[in-house]
Amino acid sequence: MPAIRFMQWGPAALLAMITPAVQAQHAAPAHNVVQLSASAEQEAVQDWLTVVLTHRVQAADAAAVQRQLKAAVDLALRHIRPRVQAGDLEVSTGGFTVQPRHSREGQIVGWQGQAELIVQGRDVARIAATAGDTPGMAVSQMGFSLSRQARQALESQMRSEAISRFRDTAQQVAKDFGFTGYTLREVSVMEGGQEFAVRARVMMAADTQMAVSAAPVPAEPGKTLVQVTVSGSVQLQ
Repeated sequence: MPAIRFMQWGPAALLAMITPAVQAQHAAPAHNVVQLSASAEQEAVQDWLTVVLTHRVQAADAAAVQRQLKAAVDLALRHIRPRVQAGDLEVSTGGFTVQPRHSREGQIVGWQGQAELIVQGRDVARIAATAGDTPGMAVSQMGFSLSRQARQALESQMRSEAISRFRDTAQQVAKDFGFTGYTLREVSVMEGGQEFAVRARVMMAADTQMAVSAAPVPAEPGKTLVQVTVSGSVQLQ
């Protein structure tokens, strides 16, 4: 009676047999696949104002510069905090730097420093007034942007519109090619926008800060373009 032999396949051998089949399956070209893209966009008035207030000092030693900067920031915060509690306004400390001043020979001849406060929010009139009358501080930067709440609401609206346009386009393309419909293969949603904020930068000497800071600060918002793009591929059926 002939002997019957049973062959055992190790994991490596099984993998060698299965892999080509799987690769062949993935390598099979997809038919009737179309790449599509659709966008929706809208301009919005920028509703968020950010103002950077700066105080600059010079002194013979670093400790004196640091003390003067701290005193200026404390005074400004005491002036601004009541307005923060009363209105739509935020305040935070910004940069705080102390650096040596050098002569032409490279020797330290004194120290200088600057401290910043960042005032921002949606109450443009209140922020502009605060930027103009904060004691010891002068405006160094100012810019408008779209608030997070407004941007999220507008992006949600644009997203729905872009998706609707993508679906309508896919259905129309399927019809034009003689198909009855489509299935979605892959899709991506990209959200973004272009800022048209006007930024002003004012540089001034330390001895002129008090006079300039008392002047009113003009503030006029610009516009932002919020855009959502939906792109992907569909298979016509």
